Amino acid sequence: MGKAQTCAGLSQEILGGSLSWVESMMYFFQNLHPVIQALVATCFTWAMTALGAAAVFTAKDISRRILDTMLGFAGGVMIAASYWSLLAPAIEMSEGKDIPAWVPAVVGFLLGGVFLRGIDKVLPHLHLGFATEEAEGVKTSWQRSTLLILAITLHNIPEGLAVGVAFGALAAGLPSATLGAAIALAIGIGIQNFPEGLAVSMPLRREGMSRLKSLWYGQLSAIVEPIAGVIGAAAVIVAQPILPYALSFAAGAMIFVVIEEVVPEAQRGGNTDLATMGGMIGFAVMMLLDVAFG
Repeated sequence: MGKAQTCAGLSQEILGGSLSWVESMMYFFQNLHPVIQALVATCFTWAMTALGAAAVFTAKDISRRILDTMLGFAGGVMIAASYWSLLAPAIEMSEGKDIPAWVPAVVGFLLGGVFLRGIDKVLPHLHLGFATEEAEGVKTSWQRSTLLILAITLHNIPEGLAVGVAFGALAAGLPSATLGAAIALAIGIGIQNFPEGLAVSMPLRREGMSRLKSLWYGQLSAIVEPIAGVIGAAAVIVAQPILPYALSFAAGAMIFVVIEEVVPEAQRGGNTDLATMGGMIGFAVMMLLDVAFG
């Protein structure tokens, strides 16, 4: 009996200590400036990309079926995040203003797509599975591996921007902008960044790069996320009236990437059903996170 009581007491003490540690970490994070919160959150999403890229050391190759499923999952997460974490709050914030609530959402959304289209036309890049001659952007003599890395880098800009804007919105003190929702968005983006890191490092390995170089360039493709995150958070704090437009802008940029890049790549291998189911699961996961934490 004495032993049982001792074990129970010890378990409660350990559990209580763990909970206290988690609560302390959350309290510390809550009291950071929103720009610093955005930096920490986007460093997490970058780290998840690096973790995915590191799988190049444990796997010899990845089947096209698995890659297409993961690409579909990433697309599903991005679609769900665009609505639940960005467009819906933008519309809610715009209610009761001098202009209809849908104006900032529509204008910002379209501007986000136009912005990504502009970068897409200028930045040289090559999507997975395409021949080097099919590279997009301005003509260049850059290596195929560099063009592949730039394609994923372009993909990561709106993701970092979305997380940054979500944390920057906290400074406005609006009910629709919550820390839980911003954290949920960062977690969702981080989850889908894991397969993205793998989707970069494995093709680079097949291109003849060493495992270490494949890892290096795989994680490097997501280094733009902390940069975009800090810029997004700072922008909406300095100019709070643009917040609904900024949220919608990030959503438009993400949807552009999904339609222009992720979906075609996921369907290119002929694994339509797997890519579709991956997309459904990704959407459900992001929706669950946003509703549960938001």
